[in-house]
Amino acid sequence: MDKDIELYPFEVQNVEHNVKEIPKGVQMIQAPMYWERGNNGKGIKIAILDTGCDKNHPDLKERIIGGKNFTKDDNEDPDIFNDYNGHGTHVAGTIAASKNDNGVIGVAPEADLLILKVFGAEGDVESNWITDALNYAIEQKVNIISMSFGSKVSDELMHQAIKRAVEKNILVVCAAGNDGDKNPMSEEFRYPGAFNEVISVGAIDFSGRFADFTNTNKEVDLVAPGVDILSCYPKDLSEDPKIPYKKLSGTSMSTPHVTGALALLINHCQSKKEFNRSLTESELYAQLVKRTIPSEYYKNTYEGNGFLYLTATEMLEEFLKSHPVNLEQYQ
Repeated sequence: MDKDIELYPFEVQNVEHNVKEIPKGVQMIQAPMYWERGNNGKGIKIAILDTGCDKNHPDLKERIIGGKNFTKDDNEDPDIFNDYNGHGTHVAGTIAASKNDNGVIGVAPEADLLILKVFGAEGDVESNWITDALNYAIEQKVNIISMSFGSKVSDELMHQAIKRAVEKNILVVCAAGNDGDKNPMSEEFRYPGAFNEVISVGAIDFSGRFADFTNTNKEVDLVAPGVDILSCYPKDLSEDPKIPYKKLSGTSMSTPHVTGALALLINHCQSKKEFNRSLTESELYAQLVKRTIPSEYYKNTYEGNGFLYLTATEMLEEFLKSHPVNLEQYQ
């Protein structure tokens, strides 16, 4: 067991029941504006490498298209990917929960989820499980891979698998980590989030200020909501028979906001006539960066390109309409 690889929930809060709302983080990144245009993540396949998932959760059961267990849980049965921790179900909910009469809705509520279980019930994990899951995700031709965990030690085989995924135009989204010391100018590294090839995500709260726990380093690409995030939780882990939801904090919670947003962006770019083709991984990353807003307070070691705001390009267009640039004065 590799004890150095850790999940990134910084704080777990109370169980919520009979929830009926769009979570604040989903609203904050402007996901509902994309739903109104018909961009819901439909047809986008997302691999979640985590603790598994409650495949019977009412908000998720229609979104899960399959899964595989890479751990020793359930006698190593590859077809059983139950979540005995809660972390993976919470991440999955933020990405793609489909709203019912009661429940939450994820960023990309029509995306397809491939659940790849790499953490066991006791938090046990081995780096080769992760590498094997990455290779499996590549074989399954997913569009996006989401990983909300990390290690202070770099693993070369894992890194090579990530490189292969990116070469196949698969977007790899990773949590930056929760080792932050409240100083935006210092650097704390966790892998795979610190690999240059991945999209590394830090955390902010609902006021837009950076979370005390979030890692800061030169590899952070952007930040997203990661404090008091409401999402799905396995029913079997609650003493209450009602379907539970929980609020968690951590860069584990900011990462799925970006993962879901990328699914919406792929839909958006596919629908735009000027492209007339599928965009490459680097082109999609550029589209993501266009939809960030830099803050006034922090250097890029904290926030990278800024915080995720899916309508940022529309805001810029409106500004330019009201503040036209006269290029003749520069000639």
